[in-house]
Amino acid sequence: MSLKRLQQLIQERGPEVYPEVIAALAGDPRAGAQRLVRYCQTRLEEWQRARERLERMFSYERQVWAMGYRLVAGVDEAGRGPLAGPVVAAAVILPGEVYLPGLEDHRRLSERKRLELYQRIQETAVAVGVGMADPEGIDESSVLMATYKAMAKAVEALPVAPDYLLVDSLHLPGVRQPQSPVAGGDGISCSIAAAAVVARVTRDQYMIEMDRLYPQYGFANHKGYGTPEHRAALEKYGPSPIHRPTGPHRGADPVLPVRPAGDE
Repeated sequence: MSLKRLQQLIQERGPEVYPEVIAALAGDPRAGAQRLVRYCQTRLEEWQRARERLERMFSYERQVWAMGYRLVAGVDEAGRGPLAGPVVAAAVILPGEVYLPGLEDHRRLSERKRLELYQRIQETAVAVGVGMADPEGIDESSVLMATYKAMAKAVEALPVAPDYLLVDSLHLPGVRQPQSPVAGGDGISCSIAAAAVVARVTRDQYMIEMDRLYPQYGFANHKGYGTPEHRAALEKYGPSPIHRPTGPHRGADPVLPVRPAGDE
């Protein structure tokens, strides 16, 4: 098989073909062949490490499955800290130890990778539920209650009822399912990490929509977090209806949304 064809196979099939390419070219003295062997060896080692890491991230799920629970939902949120926008939570039930390449703490992922994983999770999961707590009732003293509300809504929104919940760092009140809080769960549990990605992407998309209504704040860029750009816009324009009740904008008059041209 030609080197060109082997390169095509690598592009088409990825890690599953690396051992085949390494075996086929092991004794080939050509410089191009040896470069391809080294490339496959390096990528195979990286892939194996990533696979092992993801296998470790199912350790909490395995413990729960071993107790007889089958439908385990990971639950996490996005948006507890911003000055504007909702708290969004997601609940995700994965079908056993499914392989989701690149899944980890959503804060370490690029926007492009989060979107790719979001799509893969939607296609792969047994069930996905999303809940939202609107910004009007969120202030510094009630953000935890808003988080509980969004998480409970996400669990309720699952089209398949879970048997057990793995919740990122919190014990969720008011739900009937048994549960376990997992500290730092979005970095050590695949189900929670998947929920974190769904919550983050859902919230980001919501804030991009809000940017069309309130373009002066730059929501598409900072997603409501307290960046210098955002604080400068608040200083200049005052709060919008999606800003939370407390913060540097407190007491200012609210800004009305931008109407599309011709919309009277």
